[in-house]
Amino acid sequence: MSDPFAMFSLQGRIALVTGASGGIGLSVARTLAAAGARVVLAARSKDRLEAIVTGIESAGGAAVAVVADLSSPEGVATLTAQLLEQGLVPDILVNNAGMIDRSPLGDISTGRWDEVVFLNLTTPMLLAQALAPGMCAKGWGRIVNIGSVLSIHGKRNAHSYTATKHGIAGLTRSLAAELGADGIRVNAICPGYIRTEINTVLQEDPEFNAGLMRNVPIGRWGEVDDLSGPLLLLASDASAYVNGHLLIVDGGMTIAH
Repeated sequence: MSDPFAMFSLQGRIALVTGASGGIGLSVARTLAAAGARVVLAARSKDRLEAIVTGIESAGGAAVAVVADLSSPEGVATLTAQLLEQGLVPDILVNNAGMIDRSPLGDISTGRWDEVVFLNLTTPMLLAQALAPGMCAKGWGRIVNIGSVLSIHGKRNAHSYTATKHGIAGLTRSLAAELGADGIRVNAICPGYIRTEINTVLQEDPEFNAGLMRNVPIGRWGEVDDLSGPLLLLASDASAYVNGHLLIVDGGMTIAH
């Protein structure tokens, strides 16, 4: 019998991770590097990215930092041009960069709405559009979109975020339908409540925490490392016949309601 673990190896692969300077993106970058990929870390903070690259290299991995602001079409175009110029044609794209606006309905501004929609939904589409041809030329590719349990549920005071994460679910499925024949698998990870900087306000809310403990069957917050296994599955040959799937990683919260 062949080595069952070999299908999870990412040796020789190039992976682009957006929003890689912290939280889920940082964990994603470390996981892919540990599996053998050369990881391109994209985010706005040069200092944080360089420190992460140093850490990955110290652990025996390979990484490159690319400072990028993905909140505009020009920023996305600049990033993709840099990658192609440097010969860093990704085999793996992890669309992780995102933002949230917790305004109640009456306080939402169209400007802020547009910012959230662009970064959370339009940027992943533009990156897939720019990078899929390179994957097609290789006959192999993996696009992993970071969705949310709000890709399938709703939540008060998170209207633009919820709308974009539902959009990520649809984009994942439509890209999977179009690109599957070219050897590209497109899937999404939909985390529950994971301890990251983006939800610090919730972590510090005793009432929210009490409700979360009641509603999550395994009785705890998720940690970024809880996403490492699901990510490696969807980024590797182990997902050769998985396409258009939303992999929910939430401790059972969505099935308990």
